[in-house]
Amino acid sequence: MPTFEYEAITTTGRARRGSISAASRADATRQLLQRGETATSLVAAASARASISHTTGQSTSRRTRRPNMRKTEVASLMRELATALEAGLPLMQALRTIRKQASGHAAPVVLDHMIERVEAGESLHKAAVSYGPPFDDLIGGMLRAADASGDSSIVLHQLADLLERSIELRREILGAVFYPLMVAVLILCSAIILVTVLIPRLMEPLMAAGMKQLPLPTQILLDLAGFIAAWWILCIAGIVGGVLFWKFWIAAPENRLRWDTWKLKIPVLGQLLRDVAVARFTRTMGTLAAAGLPLLDCLNITRDTLVNTAMMRAIDDVHGQVTEGRPLAEPLERSGLFPPLLVQVVNLGERSGQLEKMLSHAATAFDRQVNVSIKIFTKAFPPILIIIMASLGAFVLAAILLPLLELQNIAG
Repeated sequence: MPTFEYEAITTTGRARRGSISAASRADATRQLLQRGETATSLVAAASARASISHTTGQSTSRRTRRPNMRKTEVASLMRELATALEAGLPLMQALRTIRKQASGHAAPVVLDHMIERVEAGESLHKAAVSYGPPFDDLIGGMLRAADASGDSSIVLHQLADLLERSIELRREILGAVFYPLMVAVLILCSAIILVTVLIPRLMEPLMAAGMKQLPLPTQILLDLAGFIAAWWILCIAGIVGGVLFWKFWIAAPENRLRWDTWKLKIPVLGQLLRDVAVARFTRTMGTLAAAGLPLLDCLNITRDTLVNTAMMRAIDDVHGQVTEGRPLAEPLERSGLFPPLLVQVVNLGERSGQLEKMLSHAATAFDRQVNVSIKIFTKAFPPILIIIMASLGAFVLAAILLPLLELQNIAG
């Protein structure tokens, strides 16, 4: 049975080192949790001791411009590699077999790099991370777990599942917002054409008929049209300046935190964003924990997949409190950004020593919740746009009809 050397923190906050015999990294992590110890480092006795952050730092200095693979291609590559290893092929033979069938521009280059590095004696995760994008911290961590585990094919299948679910979730969100955004763009274009072209031409006969005082809606539209016609260069410059100012403003960490926190409070949209982040957090944590990575490494890797700065800051706080020896469920609940169901699942998983299984089951439930939130968003957003469009149309109609009615009264 393999032996793993570990560094852990007890429930009292004391650091502890030692070795443990287990069938796999996941089994070793489970045994430590049952003893009331949270692993901060867990490596096979004969494996390299370099951490993900160290290998990432080294690879960054060597990174050059190389073709990048899409996430779908990476998921397919991991699936093919897992299948080849599952069939009993050695790693080098599996990589060469996949290389012969590789197509496209990026995949052959990536595989050539990995084959060269593995032939030189590097592990799979070091060979991948040294290439740079698309191998981020998440993929690097999973590949490191695959190298250290007793069965790489299982971990690689888990990684492929995780990447494919991430791709599917992104497509669902894009599909949900595509139609509303198209409607919003059409509304904006229609409003610009009405204000700058149609309304001034419709009002010319009325002005020629001797109407001195126009109704307020008509006057507002004419003034707006005149301003755009006279100062269109200034308007374009203002739009460009606004975009540049926004990029400069949002680049500041504290401003980004304010913006992401505010987005979570928007009705319907905020709930959708929260559900997506929670589902991604749960799925990634469950996959990494099942692969046998220590809990703190799982938190570090999962943090960067959340996108929302407010939730990333919450994970930083959770990481700090777990480092001090506190259970994972307590800081998650205290953050106020994670649902009670997740807190309860994590609490039960820590107490039973089956955190990865509990998280995997919960991830399925949260994925269903994301689908529900997407349906709610797609049903709620179009009516909001219709209300906006109807209000705009009513205002324009009033601007046209009111002067006609007044002109009729004058003529009568």
